Amino acid sequence: MSEATLDVVGIGNALVDVLSHAEDDFLVSHELVKGSMALIEADRAEALYSVMGPGIEMSGGSAGNTMAGLASLGANGAFIGKVRDDQLGRVFAHDLKSMGVGFTTPMGNADGEPTGRCLILVTPDAERTMNTYLGAAVELTAADVDEDLIASAQVTYMEGYLWDRPGAKEAFIKAAKIAHDAGRKVSLSLSDSFCVDRWRDEFLDLAENQVDILFANEDEITALYQVDNFDDALQHVRGHCEVAALTRSEKGVVIVSGEEIHIVDAQPVARIVDTTGAGDLFASGFLHGLTHGYDLQGAGRLGTIAAAEIISHFGARPETELSKLIG
Repeated sequence: MSEATLDVVGIGNALVDVLSHAEDDFLVSHELVKGSMALIEADRAEALYSVMGPGIEMSGGSAGNTMAGLASLGANGAFIGKVRDDQLGRVFAHDLKSMGVGFTTPMGNADGEPTGRCLILVTPDAERTMNTYLGAAVELTAADVDEDLIASAQVTYMEGYLWDRPGAKEAFIKAAKIAHDAGRKVSLSLSDSFCVDRWRDEFLDLAENQVDILFANEDEITALYQVDNFDDALQHVRGHCEVAALTRSEKGVVIVSGEEIHIVDAQPVARIVDTTGAGDLFASGFLHGLTHGYDLQGAGRLGTIAAAEIISHFGARPETELSKLIG
């Protein structure tokens, strides 16, 4: 096996986030499920955008956020995802490249779907409710997976949201095979409990047979195994993949690998502003640790530091250089 030249390659939906504050009553009146991610079509996106309050636009997407966090930590990485050659697509590409993340996926056809966007409503309790129009992101296929790029990375990291579209699913499967054939690791984030409900049987198969490093929060892992409590889910997952990193908000993180169980406390945060991207940035820190010689406990601590930074402000991209926070 040749030496890896990249730490992590991320594959995901390339999206631009539009974030806005909203009251709980707004969610109810527009039939939005608090804390969830819903896929919406263009007309619904336009209607919802028209009634949202003042918004902030910034590049996002789950795996894109993770790669931005890794770059902020000093890691060497690249991203595979689809945008259109339009204003938002060029903004997305510029933002990633300016952080040092490689992004060479060909842009979508000029007459195709516009670059995707995620409308994120943040309620006073800092919970985020996401409504995603995938747009050009749905055009991601196996043909966009660069074999040399995947084979050169220690870890290929993919978001569970990819499973919502057949072409992206094929890209996921192709990338996992390339990575394993090259002796590399494959990592998956379950992304959302509603996503788990849609694809439970296939996610169970992935966890057992394809994924080496699994990320999930408490709701996602209990949904995956259809159990009522976290401890039961923990017993199921420990035999299904090499490493599982399970986040529990203020309760911290539980990392399980075979017979090993590590508990990592959450980092103190003076004020939680917006939980958007907390899981994405935990994955940034954890993967940075794993690819730079940290043990599981140490990698978990890096993850909690990155997550604490992201929930202390609006948006899912770091405002502080994370490499300066990890010591």
